[in-house]
Amino acid sequence: MSPRFSHFAAIDWSGAVGPRQKGIAVALCPAGSSAPALVRPGHVWSRQEVLDWMLRDMPNGTLVGLDLGPSLPFLDRGAFFPQWAESPADARSLWALVERLCADDPHLAASSFVDHPQASRHFRRHGGREGDLFGGGRGRLRVTELAQQAQGLNPYSNLNLVGAAQVGKSSLTGMRLLHRAQHRLPIWPFDADPGHGSLIVEIYTSLAALAAGKRKGQTKIAADELDDRLARLGSAPHTPLASAYSDHVTDALLTAAWLRYAHGAPALWEPAGMSDDIARTEGWTFGVV
Repeated sequence: MSPRFSHFAAIDWSGAVGPRQKGIAVALCPAGSSAPALVRPGHVWSRQEVLDWMLRDMPNGTLVGLDLGPSLPFLDRGAFFPQWAESPADARSLWALVERLCADDPHLAASSFVDHPQASRHFRRHGGREGDLFGGGRGRLRVTELAQQAQGLNPYSNLNLVGAAQVGKSSLTGMRLLHRAQHRLPIWPFDADPGHGSLIVEIYTSLAALAAGKRKGQTKIAADELDDRLARLGSAPHTPLASAYSDHVTDALLTAAWLRYAHGAPALWEPAGMSDDIARTEGWTFGVV
């Protein structure tokens, strides 16, 4: 029987402002044990270019992981945005709302959504601006993020837009990508795996680092340890890069290898904490059980 996926890709995403993002890295490896490699090494990607690559150039049959939150907390309060009449009923409707309100934002940015008078009530923004419905503390978490905590990880709320470790901007800009990709590529768990073709999943690169032997709280991969970590995931050593190494690059390379290494475990596709309602609204991080 032929393997389900022919290739494995990991995309370290960025929600930063501007036409091109140094924080984006795309890595790809084939089934087997060959080392992952960067797609367009040295290239500074735009978010639209990543979408174009996924739709046009990514090999058919690729399991592609996106390092972003594809949704926002819903189950804790029964809504993404309590007290807002336009609060969407599910993740796809959330993507559509972000896309509609950000239609004039260039480069798949999401500034108009963040600044919307109703949406902004739920975000923590720069300049000490915390919406009255943000909830305080670290902010609201999705069920999958609570499960990440139980696995020893340190997730941040997608409603927090402040700080070096925030993932909110990446998530919101990523929703514009998902909105545009959804009719061409299935997105798990919002879609069931159709059993053929390519499939998008949400990844958390720290999961790959832990699987490769890194300690909790120290999950960034230095260039000189990358091959040792790849070997723990059944991968051959990578070809040294002519371009500069960064956390984004090593995260993408290692996580592509981890997707190949881990994807065959049935438990990862049927996590105990994920219900149909969660799959429809909040989604789930692949690799969290």
